[in-house]
Amino acid sequence: MKIIHTSDWHIGKLVHGLHMTEDQRYILKEFVEVVKSENPDVIVISGDIYDRSVPPTEAIKLLDSVLAEILIDLKVKIILLAGNHDNPERLGFASKILKDQGLYIVSKIKDIYNPIVLNDEHGEVYFFVFPYADPSTVRSHYEDNQIKTHQDALAKLLDEVSKEIDIAKRKVAIYHGYVRGVEELEMSDSERPLSLGGTDIVNVDMFSKFNYTALGHLHGAQKIKHENIRYAGSLLKYSFSEHLQKKSVSIVELDQFGNTDIKLVQLKTLRDMRRVKGSLENLIKHGEESDDYIEAILTDQGEIIDAIGKLRAVYPNILSLERESLFEIEARQTSANKDFKSMHPIELFEDFYQNIMGNDLPEGSQDYLTDLWKDIEIEKRQS
Repeated sequence: MKIIHTSDWHIGKLVHGLHMTEDQRYILKEFVEVVKSENPDVIVISGDIYDRSVPPTEAIKLLDSVLAEILIDLKVKIILLAGNHDNPERLGFASKILKDQGLYIVSKIKDIYNPIVLNDEHGEVYFFVFPYADPSTVRSHYEDNQIKTHQDALAKLLDEVSKEIDIAKRKVAIYHGYVRGVEELEMSDSERPLSLGGTDIVNVDMFSKFNYTALGHLHGAQKIKHENIRYAGSLLKYSFSEHLQKKSVSIVELDQFGNTDIKLVQLKTLRDMRRVKGSLENLIKHGEESDDYIEAILTDQGEIIDAIGKLRAVYPNILSLERESLFEIEARQTSANKDFKSMHPIELFEDFYQNIMGNDLPEGSQDYLTDLWKDIEIEKRQS
């Protein structure tokens, strides 16, 4: 069975106040072309279909047109689940009717009890779909006060369908949330936290019984401990913290024994999201005019007038302007190890200046500060 795994479309997304609808329409056309060329048995969308619980009209229309083309024109089935950005009630509307058209929407806890069973030339493949549900929702649904973390919640859901999981058939899990193995997760600023204090982390071993696990929530494509447990990542970059990520969809081939062969297919975007760094003069002088979305990091010191206006001549889609980090790691470590109470005020100012500006005081400033401090001391004695 061939599966296309994708996730986190976030249709209706605003980035720095800019509607991403045009970019999303473009990338979804590219996605449809991949569907045409790969001719999968099913597409799995692992949550965060929309960016907010009440999506704008143009977002609804865009999703409707894309799903209709895939389902009606290409005759490819789709399984999608609700992520933490989606409204379960709205996303699940008319799900029973749409099921007959090959669109399986799983948005509520009650939907997990009947795994989706699809067939290929080798027989049945069971899809176990776990929509996003915070621990309080699962705790209330089962009236179980022992459910306090996302791992507790998932353990309960897995236990509820354990009989079907133990069936000797090929099995795919679909889940939206944080799943961690031994490696650090590649995360970005555009991913909404699910909880505080680490209670949102689920151990990757929870999915050991599945032949493939299609994860959603993290925007960077990555495997978690095993090749067959992975995040597909978002189709587009939705924050500048994602500027180095390669966006793709996962093509998963499941053979008759449940072994997986996985490849990533990158998609061409309408505009990239990039960071540029340098002085204002150099960015204007040497920058190549581009329609990409830009975050400029200026290395200039001192006040700069209308920097973003000047940069727009080269980068018309500049969305963010930052100054080079003023708190370098070395400066923080130096300050943390000092005893401020025992330091002379001039030393304190030198340390402050170095932390803020990233370098030592200009030549001659030491003498000026010494004379200034003497004047202050004289005034204090006279007062």
